[in-house]
Amino acid sequence: MSDASTTEVFDKVTMFGAGWCRDCRRSKALLDTLGVDYEYVDVEQDLSAADRAEAISGRKNIPVVVLPNGKHFVEPSDAELRAELEASGAV
Repeated sequence: MSDASTTEVFDKVTMFGAGWCRDCRRSKALLDTLGVDYEYVDVEQDLSAADRAEAISGRKNIPVVVLPNGKHFVEPSDAELRAELEASGAV
């Protein structure tokens, strides 16, 4: 992990995930349902993305959802993610 990765700034909600991951599909469906403008980064398609997600979260688990305010979540529940999206003004 490089220091640059841990200080990465996101101008929109960004989700790191993979198609085979059930929690990723659930979180992505919630973002779609709420109409959130977000970037989806597939860690299987972009090999550097897994390292970026780990640098942010300190863990290898996905999904990692990063908000523009700097907060991030690893494997968030729908209720937790929805509450933070609403609190941050993303929805």
